[in-house]
Amino acid sequence: MVSLGKVVMISKPAVNGVSSKEEMATSERMVAAASTGDDASIEAALTAGDYSTALSLCSRYHARAIGRVCMALVGSQSEAEDLAQDTLLSAHDGFAGWRREGSVRAWLLGIARRKCARHLETRARQSRKLALVANQGTSMSSDELALQRQRAERARAALEQVRPSEREALILRYNAELSFQEVGLACGIDEATARKRVSRGIARLRDLLQEEEQT
Repeated sequence: MVSLGKVVMISKPAVNGVSSKEEMATSERMVAAASTGDDASIEAALTAGDYSTALSLCSRYHARAIGRVCMALVGSQSEAEDLAQDTLLSAHDGFAGWRREGSVRAWLLGIARRKCARHLETRARQSRKLALVANQGTSMSSDELALQRQRAERARAALEQVRPSEREALILRYNAELSFQEVGLACGIDEATARKRVSRGIARLRDLLQEEEQT
C-alpha cells in the first residue's frame, strides 16, 4: 500500500494586481527550469526499480505543480487535492510502463490533465442530470424533456468523436471555463495553439451534428 502525505496546494488571492493564476504561470516556468536535475534522480530510481523512492521524489519535486494545475482546472481546493493524490498514485501504477518520452514532470502533468478532464466531464453530467430533475418540476412537457435529453446525448456522442487533444481543449475551455491562456498552460501549449484546438474542435462538433441531422 502506497502512502502519500497531504499534497500542499497553493491558492493565493491577487497581490498588487497579480492573480494567483499569473503567479502559477510564473512559478511553473521557474519549476520547469529546475526540473531537469530533479527528474534525473527520479529516473535513477525508476531504472533501479525502486518505485517507492521514485514516488516519494515525484511528490517532493512535482506535487505542488500538479496541485496548481488541478486547482486551475477544477477550481475546488478539496477536489484538486484529491485529484493530485490520485495523479501520483496512478503514476506509481504506471512506472513500469513509462517510456521515457519527455520529462517526468511533463508525464505527471499529462496524467493530472487527463484526470481533471474526466472529472470535469463527470461533474458536467451530474449537473445536467440535476437540471433535468429540476426541470421536471417546471411546466416543460414530457416531450420537451425527452427532446432535451436526446440533444444532450447527441452532443456527448459527437464530443467523443472529436480528436482527444481538441476534446480536452474544449472541455477545459467550456466546462472548466478557463481562458485560452489557461487552457494553453494546462495543456502545455501556447495560447495561439489552444485557440486553434478549440476552434477545430468546435468546427468538428458542428460537422458531426450536421451530418447526423442529414441522416
